[in-house]
Amino acid sequence: MFELLKSMRWQDFADILIVAFIIYQVILLIRGTRAVQMLVGIAVLIVVYFGARELELMTLYWLLGTFLSSIFLIIIIVFQRDIRRALTQVGQTPFSKGSTETLRIIEEVIGAATEMSRKRIGALIVLARDTGMKDYEDTGQMLDAKVSKPLLVSLFQPSSPLHDGSVIIHEDRISYAGCVMPLSKNPYIGKNLGTRHRAAIGISEETDGISVIVSEETGHISLAQHGAITANLDEAGLRSRLKAIFSPRDNRKLIWKTWLNRS
Repeated sequence: MFELLKSMRWQDFADILIVAFIIYQVILLIRGTRAVQMLVGIAVLIVVYFGARELELMTLYWLLGTFLSSIFLIIIIVFQRDIRRALTQVGQTPFSKGSTETLRIIEEVIGAATEMSRKRIGALIVLARDTGMKDYEDTGQMLDAKVSKPLLVSLFQPSSPLHDGSVIIHEDRISYAGCVMPLSKNPYIGKNLGTRHRAAIGISEETDGISVIVSEETGHISLAQHGAITANLDEAGLRSRLKAIFSPRDNRKLIWKTWLNRS
């Protein structure tokens, strides 16, 4: 073991760390999405392939071999949406990233979501990041207004003509309201989730935006990111998730601190 370590160059250590980091980021990207089930299915096929070879099941071995010979092309086709989303996140910089104005916006969104949750007012607020949302903005009404709790609550009042659509917050402003978002086609989404939640997941699949949802039926608050949804969040839980997303540097420090305390 020691001889192996001695024979390794610093480039080998760097290579291992880079590959480990890439694998870790891929796991974070697909966690909670349909890609996980698909990868499990591919892994099962690979295991069956080698098992068929050992058991000399030649027809099955040939059939799976033909299929797996095009595995990279298959992965690109099957995971094209996830790959597209990953590429849009390379070097992304969430709006203002932890600045005072971003923290203020987060608190305004949290305050609005909490009040609408208490009053059971349905809402969908999308916090845009790097991926453009022009196609979805064109379906709504341009506002270009300062983000505030009273305005957000008023936009989703049942008497408001824009209450059925979603609000897009872009570059520290409420840019559009009443927007129509794409519905997710993920077959693994729970049957109990309605159109508003499916739209929230859909826009998080197509872009790197963060969706905050308030259920009209239950008043529950949820958050959608990367095609996955976290349901039944209280005020503290929503604040923790949003700050972790928009203050990545602080989040990394917290991860390292937790790891060191466990060591």
